[in-house]
Amino acid sequence: MRSVRLDPELDEQVRRAAAAENSSVSEFVRRALAERAERTLSGQVPTAEQLVGFIGIVHGGGGQARRTGDAFSDMIAERHGRA
Repeated sequence: MRSVRLDPELDEQVRRAAAAENSSVSEFVRRALAERAERTLSGQVPTAEQLVGFIGIVHGGGGQARRTGDAFSDMIAERHGRA
């Protein structure tokens, strides 16, 4: 047997989700944990979940994508004689 502490917001969200599925909170939590454990152990964890500790921590300075797009457009125009 395990015990899990939830913050009030998550507890309310879990209660509402369980009710929406016409399920008890305990059954809802058991199914959710089983699904997550299966995904993790089978290597099918979504990329965002794998990278959650890294998302948003890198700042590239910006503007490079725009310049790359401009360079690509220029290259295409040049290849088609529209430069």
